[in-house]
Amino acid sequence: MSLIAHVLDGGLLTAEFQPIVTLDDGAVVGYEALCRGPSRRELPRSLFAQARMAGRLGELDAKCRNAAFDCAINAGIAAPLSLFVNVEPEQLDDRTVDELLALAGTAPDGVQLILEVTERALASRPARLLAAVQRLRESDWRLALDDVGADDISLAFMSLLRPEVVKLDLRLVQQRPTPAIAGIVNAANAYAEQTGAVILAEGIETAEHLGVAAAMGARLGQGWLFGPPDPSLLSGLPGSRLPLPGMEVPGSPGASPFACLPESTVLRRSTKPLLVEVSKHLERKAALEGEACIVIASFQEARYFTPGTARRYQELARHLAYVSVIGEDMPTEPVTGVRGIALDADDPVRAEWDVVVLTPHFAAALLARDLDDSVVREDERAFEFTVTYNRDVVIAATRSLLSREFPLAD
Repeated sequence: MSLIAHVLDGGLLTAEFQPIVTLDDGAVVGYEALCRGPSRRELPRSLFAQARMAGRLGELDAKCRNAAFDCAINAGIAAPLSLFVNVEPEQLDDRTVDELLALAGTAPDGVQLILEVTERALASRPARLLAAVQRLRESDWRLALDDVGADDISLAFMSLLRPEVVKLDLRLVQQRPTPAIAGIVNAANAYAEQTGAVILAEGIETAEHLGVAAAMGARLGQGWLFGPPDPSLLSGLPGSRLPLPGMEVPGSPGASPFACLPESTVLRRSTKPLLVEVSKHLERKAALEGEACIVIASFQEARYFTPGTARRYQELARHLAYVSVIGEDMPTEPVTGVRGIALDADDPVRAEWDVVVLTPHFAAALLARDLDDSVVREDERAFEFTVTYNRDVVIAATRSLLSREFPLAD
């Protein structure tokens, strides 16, 4: 019998807890639940790799969540502490959300529940992740984005997910500073300044790491300096409430991008040639912004995603975190590296020409609406449009476009 079969069939999963503390006074504000096998040497990465190969990933993920709650309750977790719970990104769907909501009902009153997700969820199914997070937030769950800096896509999607806690990858405090690390830390701090989110540094093992974490803007810390993972909670230490912001998500995800514009927006009119050049300008700007960049564009119909445009977007996809194109009859991968999203004929985005560019430090969008689709000559087609640099509007428009991949909850 394989190890994963032995663990799952024998009900041998358990959980350990690593403390999360405030850096200024060392007060414990919560614990991260970490899955373990019967010998405590089986780390989550190994168990999940074996479960994936055995086709039992969903079963392991569900049992890890159950073990996290059962063991935390048995260990005596209580208000005002927070419990950080990991979810395997590939399994984050409606069923998983239902299970998390049911488990929340078993938690002691006043324990703050925080879902941890990693960049793997962002890369594989961003729209589904946004939908799941939206449902959980409505039931008072909070969100932590884990391993920030391990992959550029976590920085790119941070503004869309709106995590209350940003967990810096452990290498950021353990390695010598580099330009790349400085860029990651600056992006995390920019997001925290914009939203009130809290930065947490992982991997703090020495006093030197502690000083680096504080210099990076972290208010919370996690690592062996404060305590290793253990089946028991730290005894004799007072718990403290982790104050987190009420995170507002800009815009209605179900609206079309054009509908995200404020009523006060002054619209201009133009025929297609000018908008082609405006679109190309935003594409060039995206290319200069670097790897932590999202570009999503709607083209009404797949036939307007011309070979020349396809070549430009394929080049963008080679360097950026996420690139997708939307239109009626659009294939799922129109060119290598570019995600395609097909529109229904009656979708309001079918009448729009939208290009959004979103990074940790930059946001811009061309939002245009077709005024007359009966014109025979393409270069005579007229649009009303605006180019906006309002970050909240760009975020709302981006969420709206992503929702076409997977409908978000009402």
